Amino acid sequence: MTINLVCVGNLKEKFSKEAQAEYLKRLSAFCKVNVIELKEQNQLENPALIIEKEGEQILHNLKGFCVLCDIGSKQFSSEAFAERLSLLMQKTSVITFVVGGSFGVSEKVRSACNERISFSQMTFPHNLFRIMLLEQIYRAFTILNGKSYHK
Repeated sequence: MTINLVCVGNLKEKFSKEAQAEYLKRLSAFCKVNVIELKEQNQLENPALIIEKEGEQILHNLKGFCVLCDIGSKQFSSEAFAERLSLLMQKTSVITFVVGGSFGVSEKVRSACNERISFSQMTFPHNLFRIMLLEQIYRAFTILNGKSYHK
């Protein structure tokens, strides 16, 4: 099983990098995880152009079953997310999660993704959300494998 995280922007803070490394290490017991960091287009002034340029990069990196992390989409409990992941793993060997940039994603990216999920109606910093996503993927694998991590 391979899980890809396609993320606009990179982690800048040491604590975020350390948290990501920890979850990648933990996840290595269950699957292969690739984190693909794409360049933020923040040097551009036009938000529509930023979305378009970042969208081109995202589209180039979509593989397998693609899940867009999108505020306002369907929310899952941790158990339901684990169940959904299990169903997807029966159908595909590659799942790609997309974390867009500050201005969102293009309609082309939305159309190219197979599914959309939301963790909350709240907005989170992208570096924090990436760690939250990795943690929930890890939690899902521990649920599916009967590990005691999930309480």
